[in-house]
Amino acid sequence: MADFQIRPLDETTWPDFARLIEAHYGLRGGCWCMAFHPEGVGRTQAQSRSEKERRVREGRAHAALVYDGPACVGWCQFGLTGELPRIKHRRAYLEGLDALPNWRITSFFVDRKYRGGGVAGPALDGALREIARLGGGTVEGYPEDTAGRKVSGAFLNNGTVSMFERQGFVRTRRLGEHHWVVARAIA
Repeated sequence: MADFQIRPLDETTWPDFARLIEAHYGLRGGCWCMAFHPEGVGRTQAQSRSEKERRVREGRAHAALVYDGPACVGWCQFGLTGELPRIKHRRAYLEGLDALPNWRITSFFVDRKYRGGGVAGPALDGALREIARLGGGTVEGYPEDTAGRKVSGAFLNNGTVSMFERQGFVRTRRLGEHHWVVARAIA
């Protein structure tokens, strides 16, 4: 395993983040990791890129970036619930909801050359350290349970339940056949 470094997404690391997205053709149809922000997707790639960069420069988009040497090779996106109000499986999510979390961990991305190389775990750890630095609170994630089944790393955009459980998260309710809400408090 590589000796990864973690850095927060900000205006100084934006060029590295942008390079990785551009190397993967804007990600999933050009979303630029905007699907969970209020704007969602559905605009042009250029519009999504511009909006993401604006959010980063204003401090309204967060991610823990994973570096192998000088290259950004992946990330974990997180943010306050108001910054990332859109989530998948919304109807199931709202059933049984007691209170909204302070923070959401909504997505992971790993460079195709690094998939299966242990990037997502350090990204999650980095996100949790940043959340603690920013004041902590309740944190939710929406990972997929892969136990007993094979799933391509290219489709594990929300991480795996086992990875979150290793970080002290507990399952709070099911979102779908293989997806869960997991939560923990960060001081």
